[in-house]
Amino acid sequence: MFYRENGQFKTSYRTDQQIFPIAQDRIVVLALLAAAFVLLPLLASDYYYRAILIPLVIMSMAALGVNILVGYCGQISLGSGAFMAVGAYGAFNFFVRFPGIPLIVALILGGLCATFFGILFGLPSLRVRGLYLAVATLAAQFFSDWMFLRIKWLTNNSDSGSVSVNNLQVLGMPIESAMSKYLFCLALLVVVALLAKNLVRSAIGREWMAIRDMDVAAAVIGIRPMYAKLSAFAVSSFIIGMAGALWAFIHLSSWEPAAFSVEVSFKLLFMVIIGGLGSIMGSFFGAAFIVVLPIFLNQFLPGLMGLFGIEISTAGLSHAELMIFGALIVWFLIVEPHGLAKLWSTAKQKLRVWPFPQ
Repeated sequence: MFYRENGQFKTSYRTDQQIFPIAQDRIVVLALLAAAFVLLPLLASDYYYRAILIPLVIMSMAALGVNILVGYCGQISLGSGAFMAVGAYGAFNFFVRFPGIPLIVALILGGLCATFFGILFGLPSLRVRGLYLAVATLAAQFFSDWMFLRIKWLTNNSDSGSVSVNNLQVLGMPIESAMSKYLFCLALLVVVALLAKNLVRSAIGREWMAIRDMDVAAAVIGIRPMYAKLSAFAVSSFIIGMAGALWAFIHLSSWEPAAFSVEVSFKLLFMVIIGGLGSIMGSFFGAAFIVVLPIFLNQFLPGLMGLFGIEISTAGLSHAELMIFGALIVWFLIVEPHGLAKLWSTAKQKLRVWPFPQ
């Protein structure tokens, strides 16, 4: 009875087109934001910041970018790790070669570098689709690995491609503690998620979804496939590039090209598939599943096995973690192929008529 819409009248188009038209949704979102910005900093330890919260926030942003391209526009991409690498090294070059440049400006410029890189490798989407497009975007991964290992100028003449940053500041305030890093990344995530949500609800978002559903029919009704596909690659690459710059600057501080391997691309793709294709909320669900579950298994699996008198080695724990993780992914895809966001949507729909049968 507490999720009813009775009495919530809309008196203008503006109120009817709100992101959260139901008052209960607005209350829950504001409560979650308050908990994330106020409650967690009071309770979390340094370990939880560095091992869970900061990676979760940054990967949520990266999954958001992948979902725009794969979920909303239907263009399969396996080059997300390359876009993150270009964003990271692009921001690094601006940060090092222009002393005194603000950190936020460097991150945005790194995202723009990833945008141009994404458009370049998005050009094959105008001719190919499906598995062929996935292979074409996978080429971006191999090209970026070669580029950052062979072109020394991009890594500030580092032989191994390993670089580092320090003395990060925002508006004169240093970002050194784990809590300050978490709050900075969270603030950027909220802004990017809000912009992405408004973007997918706009005309260009509807064009992306039309291309995803049937590009030939979309072209017949006047949608330009070239503009829609390349704009999806541009926006997606920008968000992924900013996430890559955050991952390098905030989470790693020192990194090399192997930090953005093809494994990262697959992880991001799994995030949007498990979380829910074509869902902003699904990006957060998928990132939480991929980031938090392995840590949870690593912490609690030995104790659980000990209850049955089974001793497990470190190597056995690593293998068991991968096996359970893979089994859970397959189970979720069988039970709900539309992802965790669909389960969340179904639960809300049932709450609207609870306790009456649907």
